[in-house]
Amino acid sequence: MARTGTDRSLPQAPASVLTGPSPATSTFVNGHFPRRRGLVLLLSAIAGFLLTVVWSAHFVDSTIGDTVADALLGHNAKETPIAGIAAGIAFAFVSGIAGTFTACNIAAFGAVAPLLGASESRWARLGNALKPLGWLAVGMVPVSALYGALVGIVGTRMPQFATAATAPGTLDSRSIQTLVVFGVIGLVMIHLGLAALGYVRDPFRRVARRFPNAPMVFMGVLIGGFLIGRPFGLFRQMFRDAAESHNPWYGAAAFTLQSVGNIVIMALLFLALAYATGGRPQRWLAAEPSRIATITAVALIVAGVFTFLYWDVRLPARREIIPWYPTAPWA
Repeated sequence: MARTGTDRSLPQAPASVLTGPSPATSTFVNGHFPRRRGLVLLLSAIAGFLLTVVWSAHFVDSTIGDTVADALLGHNAKETPIAGIAAGIAFAFVSGIAGTFTACNIAAFGAVAPLLGASESRWARLGNALKPLGWLAVGMVPVSALYGALVGIVGTRMPQFATAATAPGTLDSRSIQTLVVFGVIGLVMIHLGLAALGYVRDPFRRVARRFPNAPMVFMGVLIGGFLIGRPFGLFRQMFRDAAESHNPWYGAAAFTLQSVGNIVIMALLFLALAYATGGRPQRWLAAEPSRIATITAVALIVAGVFTFLYWDVRLPARREIIPWYPTAPWA
């Protein structure tokens, strides 16, 4: 006999399906949006803003970065000149490792983490983890190498080569380059986060049909693009050495290794997660697809808001171009 009304014995569709029935359009947009996506967006934006308030560049760059570089190189990285190409290559890789824990890197790997496969075999999980890392490298390495080659050719005339102090109320060309590059990267990450929540159309909806790994390649391009605006002291030291060498091959190799070093610790943590957890996080994510959308969106929006506000609002405030921006006493 046919039943009428609601059969409470039947399983109910999850909230994510009810509020986001559209199919997946790319790696970062699976179509299963969280029911309280407005709250996710609000809390993520607030977290990104608060991160700009408490973030201490001196602590991250000097206390952590310089200490790590000094320990790995066995000498004072900032005070010791780079003697030769071999030393420069080693310095590039080590300084990349020293600059690992930036908000942008964490966002990139936060967005990639939900892609871990849920295979039962540990070796299969490792293989599934290596795939997105490989596609990240496909986007990252060419950008880093091309920029490094450009530095080797014309670097002494580029804004990042300058070391002169900036007068209050002004921005030098080096700061403008940083502001523009990281401002664009921040806005792009925010847009991708909004797409993951279903607020805007997925920018990869067409290209991903033919090239499903295009979003991961693009994320690699963003990681490579960090070098174009990076103000990290050890990076500028490497930049000046590559520029003064007038050797595009050395510049390309050094900048590529800088980017590789910049993600190596996050990659190892990523692989350790895939190997050691027995697939439990992956099964937890697969049980409710909106969790993947939430983690991806939060990672991208937090980092995007942080990157844009830190470089395009807090930086001008520190240079006394705009009147004020809240910062913690230690920042």
